[in-house]
Amino acid sequence: MITAASLLAAEENNPLLPHTYELVVGIFSFAVVLLVVGKMLVPRIQKTLEERTEAIEGGLKRADAAQAEAEETLEQYRAQLAEARHEAARLREQAREQGAQIIAEMREQAQVEARRIAESSQAQIEAERQQALARLRAEVGELAVELASRVVGESLEDEARQRRTVDRFLEELEERARAQAGEQVS
Repeated sequence: MITAASLLAAEENNPLLPHTYELVVGIFSFAVVLLVVGKMLVPRIQKTLEERTEAIEGGLKRADAAQAEAEETLEQYRAQLAEARHEAARLREQAREQGAQIIAEMREQAQVEARRIAESSQAQIEAERQQALARLRAEVGELAVELASRVVGESLEDEARQRRTVDRFLEELEERARAQAGEQVS
C-alpha cells in the first residue's frame, strides 16, 4: 500500500502539474498577447469587418436600386410598347379608311369617265347620224328629182323647185313611216 508520504512525494514530481514560475510567466505572456491582440488586431479586424459589411450593404443597396431602375425601365418599355401597338393599330385603321376613300374616289372617277365617254359617243353617233341623214336626204333628193323628172317629163333643174319637191317627198315618206309605226304599236 502506498502511504501518504509516497503520495505527497509523487505529487511534487508530477509531470502534469506545472511549476509556479511557469504559471506566472505563462499568465504574464497571455496578458501581453491579449493586450496586443486587443489593442492592435481587434480594431483592424473590426474595421475590416465594418468595411466588408458596408460593401455588402452598399452592394445590396445598389442591387436594389438597379433592380428598381430595371423594373421602372421595364414598365416604361411596356408602356412604350403598348403605345406603339396602339399607334400601329390607329395607323392601320387610318390606312384602311384612306384605301376605302381612294377606292371610292377611283370608282367615282371611273363612273364620271364612263359617263363622259358614253355622252361623247352618243354625241358622235348623233353627229354621224345627222351627217348620214343629210347625205341620205341629198342622195334621196337627187334620186327623187331624177325620178320625178323622168316621170313628169319636165326638167327640175331649178334649185328652189328641186328643194320643194324633195322636201315634199321626204315629208310623205316620214308620214308613211309614222303611220306604219302607229299600226305596229296598236
